[in-house]
Amino acid sequence: MNVTGQSAVFGRRKEPHTVIIARGNEIRHFTIRPWLAAFIGSGLAAIAIGYLLATSYLVLRDDLIGATTARQARMQQAYEDRISALRAQVDRITSRQLLDQQLMETKVSELLQRQTQLSQRHGRLGPLFERAENDVGTVPAEDPAATAKPDKRAEVTGSINQPAQTYAVAGLGADLGSADTRPFSLWSTRADPLPSDSAADRADKLFVSINQSLKSIENDQLSRISTLADNAYKSADAIQQALQAAGLPVDSDFGKNESDVGGPLIPLDSSMIFDSKVKELDEALDTLDQLKKEARRLPLANPAPGHSVTSPFGVRTDPLLGTAALHSGMDFRAPIGMAAKVTAPGIVTKAGWNGGYGRMVEVDHGNGFATRYGHLSEIDVTVGEKLDAGAIIGKTGSSGRSTGPHLHYEVRHNGEAIDPLRFLTVGRKVAQYL
Repeated sequence: MNVTGQSAVFGRRKEPHTVIIARGNEIRHFTIRPWLAAFIGSGLAAIAIGYLLATSYLVLRDDLIGATTARQARMQQAYEDRISALRAQVDRITSRQLLDQQLMETKVSELLQRQTQLSQRHGRLGPLFERAENDVGTVPAEDPAATAKPDKRAEVTGSINQPAQTYAVAGLGADLGSADTRPFSLWSTRADPLPSDSAADRADKLFVSINQSLKSIENDQLSRISTLADNAYKSADAIQQALQAAGLPVDSDFGKNESDVGGPLIPLDSSMIFDSKVKELDEALDTLDQLKKEARRLPLANPAPGHSVTSPFGVRTDPLLGTAALHSGMDFRAPIGMAAKVTAPGIVTKAGWNGGYGRMVEVDHGNGFATRYGHLSEIDVTVGEKLDAGAIIGKTGSSGRSTGPHLHYEVRHNGEAIDPLRFLTVGRKVAQYL
């Protein structure tokens, strides 16, 4: 046993510290181990550090609180700015949606208004087309306004913030290559089109398509009106030229001379153009009607259609005497009892026996024109009777100074005999127009 307190392994061992406390006759001693001294020292150090930290906090508390408050204020301001930006974005989207809805409603209103206008035009054009059919003999294949039927609809669902509404617009079947849509307003509402088509974009395309279809219909209407007016003027010119070529009178200078024009330039909108075209067509039909009335009052029809002429107008050898004589009319080969028809409307001025004419009927057609029908076997009209063109005045025969059954036909103007062939030639030319 090693009494010196040394360790064979670790060398000399330190003795623990001993604290001796003397109090009178009583003496106490404590032995302090190293680990206990270290523990106590650590505790004292922790207390000192805590005290220093607490003191520093108390000294710097206001600065820390201010910094924290400022940081929170900055965070709150950032959140508020973000919320404001989001709210502004929502407001912009809402305003854009409302604007799109208003624009769609405006477009639909304009489309419906234009369709109503086309329907009204169709009502005005109906009688004109019917009149043109009777006067010109040309009818449009189909009135374009008739294609805009209520059962053919394009449905556009619009309103983003409100319940869906359905707008129905007639008149689809658009040709995207047709005329410009101006002056139709409010097209292309998407100033900044989205990468993918939205409902408003699709509505824009559909509205443009419908508007182009209505524009095409309107242009087709105007084109058909212009064609009818041109045909009416051409028919009137043909009748007028035929009458003038034959030396027959025409009351007025009908038609239009497109080279003799002038006046200030006054631009027209679509409604004024339509009214102008309708007025032009109406005037053309009036002109044609007037010329037809003029022509129908003239004895232009053939009194014996399908029957050959046995003796023309002019100087001939008299069939009874064999000498030269003036033949004041035309003789048509006709069997006894064939119906003799008047060649124009008029009033019977003579009906009975008239010398070499035998049984004769004379009809006054006005404007100095009159026709005579001689060698009749029977007279079926009386003096003063009003006749329509084609009315039967009697039956052919061989009465009076005649060598056989035939119809003697004369045309007179102010009592002077005129070659009926002139009237028959004009009648053949204008028959298709009358």
